Amino acid sequence: MSPTTLPLPWQPPALSADFKSMPEDFIVTEMLDIEHSGSGEHLWLHITKINLNTAYVAKLLADWAGVPARDVGYSGLKDRHAVTHQWFSIRLPSQTMPDISLENFIKAHLKDGESFIPNKLTWHNRKLNRGTHKYNHFAIRLRHLKGDIGAIDEMLKRIKSGGVPNYFGEQRFGIEGKNLDKAYSFFEKQLMSNKPYRPNKKLAEKDGLMISAARSALFNALLGKRVADGTWNQALLGDVFNLEGTGSIFQDALTEEVKSRVKQCDIHPTAPLTGIGDRRDRDAARALYDTLLDDDRYQTLCQGLIKIGAKLAYRPLRLMVHDLTWERSGDDLCLEFRLPKGTFATVVIRMIVQEYHSKHT
Repeated sequence: MSPTTLPLPWQPPALSADFKSMPEDFIVTEMLDIEHSGSGEHLWLHITKINLNTAYVAKLLADWAGVPARDVGYSGLKDRHAVTHQWFSIRLPSQTMPDISLENFIKAHLKDGESFIPNKLTWHNRKLNRGTHKYNHFAIRLRHLKGDIGAIDEMLKRIKSGGVPNYFGEQRFGIEGKNLDKAYSFFEKQLMSNKPYRPNKKLAEKDGLMISAARSALFNALLGKRVADGTWNQALLGDVFNLEGTGSIFQDALTEEVKSRVKQCDIHPTAPLTGIGDRRDRDAARALYDTLLDDDRYQTLCQGLIKIGAKLAYRPLRLMVHDLTWERSGDDLCLEFRLPKGTFATVVIRMIVQEYHSKHT
C-alpha cells in the first residue's frame, strides 16, 4: 500500500499547493542538545547544506580527512532537496587538521545548485552516533494555495491539539517504492534458502534500506487498519503504549484511566516494528496485527525480517506536532513545527492539503 493511498482519519481541506518548489521552502534544523568538551579526538562540525544528502556529505568529510567512512558520525539522515542544518563528527586521533581547507575541498566536489557551509567546528571526546538528536525543527512554505482557504485554520488547530497518524513517509520506500520491491525479492530468496542469513558488510547500507522499508510497510499497513476503524488514537485491549515525548514503552490494562490518558495525548497506542523479541501486544491489538499475515506479501516480509534477525521495537501510532505555528503570506502558507526524530513532515503536509505538487519528495 503506497503512503499516498493510506487511509486518513479525516478529509484534508480541498486545497492544492506547490511543495518544495525550491530548497528554501523546506528548512530542517536538527535539534541536538550536547555540551561539547572542547577537547578530545573527535572534530564536530555544524553544517548547512543545500541539495546534498547526508550520506554523501559524510563521504566527502571522510575523503577530506583521509579516514575510513566508519570514523565519520552523524545523528540522522536529512532531506537532500532542502536547506538542512545538522552536525557531523570526524575521528582525528592526532587532532591534526588536513592540509587542504575544508571549504576548498568540498567546493571542488559540488555541482550547480549545491551548497555546503561549515558554521562551527569544535572538539569533543565522543563520536556523534545515530539517533542522538531528539527532534527536528521544520520551516515549510506551501506556495500557490488554491481551493478552500478558509478551512486551513480549523484543520491546523485540529492537528495541533490531536496530532496525525504516524505513518512512515514515501522517502522510506525509495523512488517509486523500489526499496520495498527489492526487500520482498530479497526475503523470498532468504526464506527459500536453508542457510542462515549472514550480513555482508559491503552490502550493509543496501540491506539496511530494504529492512527499513519492509518494517515500515508492515507498520503503515497496521496503522492504516486502525485509522480505518477509528482506533489509531484510542486504546485497544492488549495495546502497548508510549509515553509522549519519551522512548518509554509499556503494556497496561484497558482501564478508564488509560483511556483518558490516550484521549489527552499523554500516552499513545503503538504498533510493532517487526523483528525478534518478546511481543508485548495482546488480545485485540495482537489479533489485528495477525490479520496482516493473511496477505502473502506481508507474511513474506514478516518472516524475512525475523529470519535475518531484525530486532523488535514499538512505534507510536500517533504523531504530535509540537510548537505548530502558521501564517499566510499572499498565496503561500508558512508553517513551523517540531517533530521527533524518525518521523516525517510530509505526513503532516498530507493532512493539510488534498493535493500537493512537488519536484521532490
